[in-house]
Amino acid sequence: MRKTLFMGSVCLALVLSLVLVGCGGGDEGSAKAGPQTVCPVMGRRIDKKYYVDYEGKRVYFCCDSCPKTFEADPEKYMKKLADAGVIPEDVSEDHSSHAH
Repeated sequence: MRKTLFMGSVCLALVLSLVLVGCGGGDEGSAKAGPQTVCPVMGRRIDKKYYVDYEGKRVYFCCDSCPKTFEADPEKYMKKLADAGVIPEDVSEDHSSHAH
């Protein structure tokens, strides 16, 4: 009886620890703040030759058509970056509203 109770407790502890790890008990599943690696318009890897400076932040894109889409509704895409935990690069004010 004691052996069965002990084994049941060990199994329960093991299951609970797996559930906590598997369900994001840590920060694994949450967005972490970091540099931009993905285009906010298309979701593809950025190419740093395509960018727009918006309100002192540099936003990179994957291709030359995405800056136009971004400029049509910049707040939408800035929110998308923020929600993903992306911290756009700071730029000096003399580069504002410049697309490449």
